Amino acid sequence: MKFLDEAKVYVRAGNGGAGAVSFLREKFKEFGGPDGGDGGKGSDIVIECVDGLNTLIDYRYQQHFKGKTGMHGMGRNRHGFNGEDVVLKVPVGTQVFEEDGETLIADLTEVGQRIVLLKGGNGGFGNAHFKSSTNRAPRHANPGQEGEEKWLWLRLKLIADAGLIGLPNAGKSTFLAAVSAARPKIADYPFTTLVPGLGVVRVDGRTFVLADIPGLIEGAHEGLGLGDRFLAHVERCRSLIHLVDGTQDDVAEAYRVIRGELEAYGAGLEDKPEIICLNKADALTADEREEKRKALAKASRKKKIYVISGVSGEGVDTVLHLVADAVAAAHVEERKNDKEEEGWRP
Repeated sequence: MKFLDEAKVYVRAGNGGAGAVSFLREKFKEFGGPDGGDGGKGSDIVIECVDGLNTLIDYRYQQHFKGKTGMHGMGRNRHGFNGEDVVLKVPVGTQVFEEDGETLIADLTEVGQRIVLLKGGNGGFGNAHFKSSTNRAPRHANPGQEGEEKWLWLRLKLIADAGLIGLPNAGKSTFLAAVSAARPKIADYPFTTLVPGLGVVRVDGRTFVLADIPGLIEGAHEGLGLGDRFLAHVERCRSLIHLVDGTQDDVAEAYRVIRGELEAYGAGLEDKPEIICLNKADALTADEREEKRKALAKASRKKKIYVISGVSGEGVDTVLHLVADAVAAAHVEERKNDKEEEGWRP
């Protein structure tokens, strides 16, 4: 399945059905009076967060969604049926923006969330509605109201507990494949992953979702390379694993490039807990390990550097335990904040 994290769609709610102009005509009832029913309501446009989806690829092939017109009213006080809602099903983490791409309408973060994006037009009143003591035989009815319409942007931000960041060929895909059941593309030649990968990691009975975030190069926040479209996926991560390729000449510069992109992008990425790893240790001698570890520690302002290898598994368990602890602490803090926002209740 192809990965698509952004789509533009046109949505139009259904028009309301027209009210009816009708008069009762039965034997022995010479003046039966008005009996025109009301029109039905037009279809609403609803967006729903469902399980089992992880891409917006469905909206690559269909971009227009139009609701049905409500059924018109009929004689004998028969009201029209309401139009059936049009439901746009999206994966967890989808955001809905206005056509300008900046005004946020909805942020769907839990399965089962359901939001009405556009309301269908109300049905028109039939002539029975206008009957009064001074107007016993009204001969007019209302047409249905028109439904709303607009263009919308759908953007998917992966919901992962932890994210793998680093320059291309830092070993992110290898690391993800080593610690989870995910099977991203891995090869012995330089290339960059084109789509984010997700895997579920299990550590001592605890689980968390790990995402491989591709496309980060110098200038990514300005759209260079794969650009900032994948930096957005880091926003929802609670912890970051920063992999630095230990086989390259200047590991300090590699670290500074990624940190610079996170800070330039903003959205709080630079403040997220970060675990810095000198990767590909299996290809380094003992002296090279120590030299590059010190250089990386100096560039990161004396942060602890973990020497690991996604191929041999060296140091990987230690990093996973640290991530699991960070994710658990973040969950506790979020629950605490939720309780504080709810406040006291009788």
